[in-house]
Amino acid sequence: MAPIAKEPIANDNSAVFERIKNLHLLSNFIHLLNLADSVIFFLSEMANNQQKIFDKNAKMKITLEEMQVFIAVVDSGSITEAAKWLNSTISATSRTLSRLEEKVEITLLYRTTRRMKLSEEGAFFLQKAREITKLTQETEGLLFTRQTVPSGTLRVDASTPFLLHVINPLIAQFHEIYPQISLELTNHEGITNLLEKQTDVAFRIGPLADSSLHATLLGYSQLRILASPTYLQRFGEPKTVEELQQHCLLGFTSPESLNVWPLYQGEKKGLKITPTIATCSGEIQCSLVRQGVGIACLSDFMTHDMRESGEFRQILAGATYNHKQPINAVYYRHQALSPRLHCFIDFIKQHSPRIIRPQL
Repeated sequence: MAPIAKEPIANDNSAVFERIKNLHLLSNFIHLLNLADSVIFFLSEMANNQQKIFDKNAKMKITLEEMQVFIAVVDSGSITEAAKWLNSTISATSRTLSRLEEKVEITLLYRTTRRMKLSEEGAFFLQKAREITKLTQETEGLLFTRQTVPSGTLRVDASTPFLLHVINPLIAQFHEIYPQISLELTNHEGITNLLEKQTDVAFRIGPLADSSLHATLLGYSQLRILASPTYLQRFGEPKTVEELQQHCLLGFTSPESLNVWPLYQGEKKGLKITPTIATCSGEIQCSLVRQGVGIACLSDFMTHDMRESGEFRQILAGATYNHKQPINAVYYRHQALSPRLHCFIDFIKQHSPRIIRPQL
């Protein structure tokens, strides 16, 4: 019987070593696969995070319309009034405000059925939104002005004295330069609601309080205590503040602040008078002074020519402190500065000799 043939032991060892080697390579390969999976997962997470950031940035794109709606809601005090201002619906205005808060992911306005209150973040956003919308409107206005000849109707409101002594003398020259602008001039002695009166611009003298209006400062006008030579000859010229109060004083029916004259009382500034005759108009007071009826505190813009001619005389100049009233052109805050409005305001500012222009 033939002996059974056996493979060399060396060959058996070689096979074992080959298996061990293959197992080691397989282990390394599995490790590489695991490492690759980790890298892929990391890269995938990075990509997802970047996409989330991109999506958030895309979501955070606040529009100018949303800022304007937010400003209108704050300025008007309610969504209902803001919708009227913006010529929109209440539901559309409310949706726009909600969309804005969703984008910024924070409450800007605390709202109840009775009132609204800005959050701290809302107050900060309001300030920046005002700056952005103002800059946008000014930029658009300037570009439009460069491309368009000013035309159309401009509705202007001012007190009677300002219309007569400042605006009226400049109308002919303005019309010659801008023949395509039609002017509608109205006079009101009190504060005009621009929306109710459908007024484009109003000229106001004194401090401003209405935050829903935008203001362009034209300049200043000095207040003086004035009388006619006829009055002084008949009743004598007061030399002190005490003597002044024994004379016929011309004042205003309202507001009471106009009856505070710029006179020193010792160290104290301001003399609150009790008018002997009270009127609703500075122009009526001007006429009464001219007639020799009494003494008035009037602004330079309306009395400049009369002082120059000697028709009016300033009294108590040494006791009068420097009090210049600011003169502003005011218009609706959300109204774009149209070329006709821009050129009219600028024309009055540059061409009136009765207004002290602000220092740049």
